[in-house]
Amino acid sequence: MPRRGSRTAGEARPDLGPGADPGPDPARGVYGISVAAQLVGADPQSLRLYERRGLLEPARTPGGTRRYSADDVTRLARIGALLDDGLNLAGVSAVLDLEADNARLRARLDAHEAAEGSPDGGRPGR
Repeated sequence: MPRRGSRTAGEARPDLGPGADPGPDPARGVYGISVAAQLVGADPQSLRLYERRGLLEPARTPGGTRRYSADDVTRLARIGALLDDGLNLAGVSAVLDLEADNARLRARLDAHEAAEGSPDGGRPGR
């Protein structure tokens, strides 16, 4: 099951043009739980809780060890910011889902406008 808002293993990086050097893949799990927790100023137990609540799903090694990616660390930082703003975990989940939906809709709109050949689709006021 892919993480919300993340790419699957073979999916192309949309931010890169043809022939561009992709560099390190931000979706590849490289950080252990203690390093990821330290990077976002949380404790490992919190990261486990977020996973249990479905807020993120880190990659796993064949032995079952969690491996957090740069994308996961960014998501963890967003979770922390929302918690600091006073949201509970259910609220954080709702906000993250809405942000992911908005990003998907924006990508669809951009693709549609590109197919029409006009940056604003001929609509005034955008």
